[in-house]
Amino acid sequence: MKRPTIKDIALRSGVSKGAVSLALNGRPGVSDSTRERVLSVAAALGYRPSSTARALSGARADAVGLVLARPLGAEAFFFRLIGGIQAELPMALLLQVVGDLDEEVELYRRWWAEHRVDGVFLVDLRVDDPRVAVVEELGLPAVVIGGAGHHGNVASVWADDAKAMTSVVEHLTSLGHRRIARVAGLPSLLHTARRDAAFRAAVPSGVIVSADYTDSRGAAATRELLLGAEPPTAIVYDNDVMAVAGVGVAAELGVTVPAELSIVAWDDSPLCRLIHPPLTALSRDTSAFGARAARALLAVLAGASPIDTEDTTPVLVARASTGHSSRS
Repeated sequence: MKRPTIKDIALRSGVSKGAVSLALNGRPGVSDSTRERVLSVAAALGYRPSSTARALSGARADAVGLVLARPLGAEAFFFRLIGGIQAELPMALLLQVVGDLDEEVELYRRWWAEHRVDGVFLVDLRVDDPRVAVVEELGLPAVVIGGAGHHGNVASVWADDAKAMTSVVEHLTSLGHRRIARVAGLPSLLHTARRDAAFRAAVPSGVIVSADYTDSRGAAATRELLLGAEPPTAIVYDNDVMAVAGVGVAAELGVTVPAELSIVAWDDSPLCRLIHPPLTALSRDTSAFGARAARALLAVLAGASPIDTEDTTPVLVARASTGHSSRS
């Protein structure tokens, strides 16, 4: 008869393999009733952990993890962030893309139970996000990237999105723009909510259209705005990809940039600089931002208390895509 495995115990117990590992290793992260059920099933099946696994269980994984619950797409931000993280790490970075938040949480449980990582980076924090509580419950060392005020007792590195948004609006209003619109990112994300709130405070009559960072949704949102009864004279986009798509739609509709429409992109990139006209954009050293997050996680792994670190605020770089408004 084949030797019983963790998978066999999981199937018999009706729980995940990660939960089985937590229960068998005496780690937090599962309820007492689940632990008792798993141990009972393991005993009934005659399960015995391998001596090799036991020997390795106390060793460092010498790796940290980063999980994305959305496609990387063409955004330059994450590539530069990951590059900055890797440049600072003396260990491996385990990167995985998953379908949703539930899958991401389950992956953390499995990684920690199986000693796959020593810590993780949490990105794209949600307005109502269970991940901070999960890593705290597991005792999994972590750094939240961009979660000011919503990171619990976990270390965080963030930049002031509200201040950056205010600087964009001040630039546009100084050019005479009053009908300003915003093409936002995913509404479930915390940084989207912060930017939305800052935009509404600065432009009470401004219009916000939600999108998903892709060129197709950026184009659709731009078309919706420009074909409306009162088209905006300026649009602020939540990333470079949507902003570039917006330039294309404006040209298609015969709207001249910047004479009739000013465009601003969040997070400067080669795309912003190479398109015609070059895009006004919020710029920051994203690689340095990633490096700072890596140093914060390394400090936690070395035993330091988690701290909340504010990074430099993105700076607006004015280019040819913004100009004085020709319409009131």
